[in-house]
Amino acid sequence: MISADSEQPHYKTQFTNGKSVSFSDTTFDKGGSGAGFRPHDLLEAALASCMNMSIRMFAQEHAIPLFSVSTTVTLDRSTPDETCFEYRVKLSGDLSAVDRKRLIDVTTSCPVRRTLSQKLTFREHSCDGQI
Repeated sequence: MISADSEQPHYKTQFTNGKSVSFSDTTFDKGGSGAGFRPHDLLEAALASCMNMSIRMFAQEHAIPLFSVSTTVTLDRSTPDETCFEYRVKLSGDLSAVDRKRLIDVTTSCPVRRTLSQKLTFREHSCDGQI
């Protein structure tokens, strides 16, 4: 669970999972101070981080000589009624073509990608001003 609380100035928001804390904000042109990640940045970060960790876990489990991995995710919302997560994966290590393909294929099964690929619904839980 993530909780988010308003901060100053304007739209700066502190969020936490109870162990780690970070900040989000909006851009200057939208009235923010740029003092944190934009909410859409956090969606991109969730997917990029999950793919990165999934690749590294797979490489470790299968003794693939992966030295490092870099993942980049961009959220494209330019088409009405469609959201596209574009991503790039850069692998380094003494990897064969087969190893590279296996590692890239892992991105399709990372938990965040699987979650985002499902039908999404939203449920409001009334808290009468109290959390």
